[in-house]
Amino acid sequence: MRRTQASLQPLPSEITPPERYFNRRDVITALAAAGAVGTGIPRNVLAAPLKATRNPRFSLNEDINSFEDITSYNNFYEFGTDKADPAQRAGRFKPQPWSMVVAGECAKPGTYTLEDILKPHALEERIYRLRCVEAWSMVIPWVGFPLGALLQRFEPNSKARYVAFKTVLRPDEMPGQRFPVLDWPYVEGLRIDEAMHPLALLAVGLYGQTLPNQNGAPLRLVVPWKYGFKSIKSIVEIRFTERQPATSWNISAPREYGFYANVNPAVDHPRWSQAQERRIGAGLFASKQATLPFNGYAAQVAALYSGLDLRRFY
Repeated sequence: MRRTQASLQPLPSEITPPERYFNRRDVITALAAAGAVGTGIPRNVLAAPLKATRNPRFSLNEDINSFEDITSYNNFYEFGTDKADPAQRAGRFKPQPWSMVVAGECAKPGTYTLEDILKPHALEERIYRLRCVEAWSMVIPWVGFPLGALLQRFEPNSKARYVAFKTVLRPDEMPGQRFPVLDWPYVEGLRIDEAMHPLALLAVGLYGQTLPNQNGAPLRLVVPWKYGFKSIKSIVEIRFTERQPATSWNISAPREYGFYANVNPAVDHPRWSQAQERRIGAGLFASKQATLPFNGYAAQVAALYSGLDLRRFY
């Protein structure tokens, strides 16, 4: 069931009783439970509630996609190239225990556990559009915290002009990695000013629950003004670099996928138009809608690219 912006306040049935609220350590336990065995529930759909406060600065006057939409129609090539593959094949993936390497041009490199990463940060819910290069979109209530708040903890130095990210490499658990669809592991990157922008979110959940495996458990990036492939999933490494990092889709098809990947209806993909999009879940006969520059976030982020030729730097 979808609700409009006017009815986005939680229903009584959706409010978690205070006695069930998780503290920071409980969140880690809940994330571990998402990979538990012996429950009879596939790991890729088992989730636990997260305590998060809705941030009214990041909301939309649009219908939210259903949980089923969000978790059954995904791009996550580590599990397969079909949109249904991640939900069907992610059950063996184990998002716990989890750690992430921080390296490069910063004062505090090291290996950090998921608990280390989450502990100082209050979780918030943000409602963002997600626009994919295949011209489909969703509206998703993400749970997470600002990426910039995490990056500042590692004290990047003056040489840190970019931030590179890497996805876990586990072909035994991620069957798509057994095939050379891409040069595994998946890698992505942002300019550091993009990464520090308040809109950039490190997500650990959606719809008030921990991330399902097919959506990037246990933590992923959400950069809502860019095409979805920039929002790297299941992150195991963050590296601060002086030079622009390589990115998986740009390596694979540089003519089709640029480093910036800002949503731009005026720049077509070589094989299809980006001028319109279709909202997933709206039905086969629903009309397409006009694609918005920067996915509707131009007022917040256009200044980042002042003077940059967005046709050349696509």
